[in-house]
Amino acid sequence: MTLSISPVLNSANQSVSSLSTQQQPQVTDAEMMQAVRTLLIGLGENPDREGLKDTPKRVMKALKFLTKGYHESLDELLNGAVFTESADEMVLVRDIDIFSSCEHHILPIIGRAHVAYIPNGKVIGLSKIARICEMYARRLQVQERLTLQIADALQGLLKPKGVAVVVEATHMCMVMRGIQKPGSWTVTSAMRGVFSDDPRTREEFMNLIRHNANFH
Repeated sequence: MTLSISPVLNSANQSVSSLSTQQQPQVTDAEMMQAVRTLLIGLGENPDREGLKDTPKRVMKALKFLTKGYHESLDELLNGAVFTESADEMVLVRDIDIFSSCEHHILPIIGRAHVAYIPNGKVIGLSKIARICEMYARRLQVQERLTLQIADALQGLLKPKGVAVVVEATHMCMVMRGIQKPGSWTVTSAMRGVFSDDPRTREEFMNLIRHNANFH
């Protein structure tokens, strides 16, 4: 069973769900490996030489791992880890490592996420927050959408008083190609509920993620 969330409208007024999870593959592993062979030939390589002989299989397996979030569901991920609690102060998990792939070039997006919420009678297991981030990161992404999906997932699951998400990441499509600007970072945010409505709550969150962590 997968989580059911009411759809929202995108900029083109098309009905979409930011919380859709499981997708079914439309091609076989053999077809994917053949596609990699074709790419190698197009690059001027010989896919049958020793160093590349197993590359199509390795690339296929690597891409399936890097996009495994398409085949995960929030229900399975949570495994019942939502609990009734009277806590009503901010819960923050910061510096969650993010490894994703740019949907425009299939190059790495590497960064971290900071996620906070204010409970409204329900709390979630802390590790599940990191798992939600990973599930959406393990897809072909743009950072803006990734940030919104994490926020919408927590909002839909817990109905909290507010959710705040900040993602900071560097994009290899800007570093390795194109404009070639190493050291550049992109920061995106999504604020829901009191984090959007109350400047003091938002400022508290931003101050907390601004401090350097000392745990590792």
